[in-house]
Amino acid sequence: MSKNLFSLSEDVAVVIGGTGGLGGAMADALAACGAKVAVVGRSAERGAVRVEAIRGEGGEALFQAADAMDRGSLKAAREAIESKLGKVSILVNAAGGNHPQATLPPGSDFCDLPEDAWQKVFDLNLVGGVLLPCQVFGQSMVASGRGSIINIASMSGMIPLSRVVAYSAAKAAVINLTQFLAREWATTGVRVNALSPGFFPAEQNRALLYQEDGSLSERGGQIIGHTPMGRFGRPEELGGAVCWLASQAASSFVTGQNIVVDGGFSSVTI
Repeated sequence: MSKNLFSLSEDVAVVIGGTGGLGGAMADALAACGAKVAVVGRSAERGAVRVEAIRGEGGEALFQAADAMDRGSLKAAREAIESKLGKVSILVNAAGGNHPQATLPPGSDFCDLPEDAWQKVFDLNLVGGVLLPCQVFGQSMVASGRGSIINIASMSGMIPLSRVVAYSAAKAAVINLTQFLAREWATTGVRVNALSPGFFPAEQNRALLYQEDGSLSERGGQIIGHTPMGRFGRPEELGGAVCWLASQAASSFVTGQNIVVDGGFSSVTI
């Protein structure tokens, strides 16, 4: 058995959405475990900041621009990354988000939810968030016979939370697709799992959880009250789960699972 189950020194990791808060924290964790990390996203400015932070801690990283919604862009990114760092063996799909028009504020009617807004949320979280990256990078992993894919799902994919109806449905589909791919690729050497964070304040949900003065919103207070640990998660608290799923030594028999990091939120019945 390896002396260090979490060593990723022989791995090349791609983090799509690594320019964001949660994706960036996962990129940090993978680099700290020794992986060469490609931070993939659309913002070169934010990508450069993340890469510089990783290098500042002694890690190896680069930024690669790509649009997760564009197959050609992803293929070009894969080729560029593999030419600079080597064969990709870890893929974290952390791109995703919601759309204001696909939410249901109090008093709104589900029957009035616009179809185009619903479609945008599904395209962002399912097509660009999982389908295309898994096809492009997964193809290379299957060919090499080695890899770990980690799809970032959500607590809302397990529990149909109020208001974020399209996002919840899309993340539920992410979990289902994860299980499908785990079964399809089980004998190829490629493992596929999902990670479902609980409530972690980030760009897309901060306004929902906090008021302008920094105090909790009504929604934020309800969530804290439903979370046994009595607080929101911190981005770095996703690092251990990501590195565990990424490591062949630590999780070689783990595939098709949805790992929950939520402070106990899902253990409490309503």
